[in-house]
Amino acid sequence: MQDFSLPQARPFDFPEGEHGVLLIHGFTGSPSHMRLVGEGLREKGFAVRGILLPGHGETPEAMGKATWQDWAQASREAAADMRAKYKYLTVAGLSMGGCLALMLAEQMEADACVSIAAPMKTTARFRSLAPVAAKVHPMVHKRADGSRSTLNADYDIGYDSYPLSSVAHLSAIMRKAKRDLALIHCPILVVQSHGDKTVTADSPDMILNGVSSAVKARLWLDDAPHVCTISPEYPKIVQAMDEFLRKVEQG
Repeated sequence: MQDFSLPQARPFDFPEGEHGVLLIHGFTGSPSHMRLVGEGLREKGFAVRGILLPGHGETPEAMGKATWQDWAQASREAAADMRAKYKYLTVAGLSMGGCLALMLAEQMEADACVSIAAPMKTTARFRSLAPVAAKVHPMVHKRADGSRSTLNADYDIGYDSYPLSSVAHLSAIMRKAKRDLALIHCPILVVQSHGDKTVTADSPDMILNGVSSAVKARLWLDDAPHVCTISPEYPKIVQAMDEFLRKVEQG
């Protein structure tokens, strides 16, 4: 079991600055997956908050009690609080957190949105069968993934197993984010890696072609795996966000 009591795995809040950036981790993850990007943005002068989604950072059994509505509500409450505190608000997230960021941009006022490895489709072929399979195999143990050896192990803190029933809630988040993309009008930056074996390579195009934003940008990483925010390429994400969000501030 991962040690979620480690400081890097806990929620963080760097309140200095007038541009607030909300960072949302992904399915089975923790704030540790967003910490390096958060610290990088803090050094650039942004106010940054990394939240812990309900059911995460505890036990896989606790995750099974959380719903997509819980994840959406926690993200919405954090964004609303930051909206009231900062002149600018950017919503950003990794993987499922990227889909939650898209949903926030669809549903509430944000000055910018950054989706990082956000799946409009995944390479998992049998995700739709999860609700049925969960009755037979309630808990899924993750397979060994050699690509994770390139990640910063000190920040790779998340569940090694998860309830198969939770996959239905992940799917709901993905569907809702994809369905309402046209409601997004704020500037958007989409980050994806050529080395991502989880999200299909056409997901960035689906996002950028679906939104109504006048200002759109894309960052392709070279070889980073899915959790690219703790890969050696994470400084590229920080730099791209800094440049993009400063342009947003300038109008």
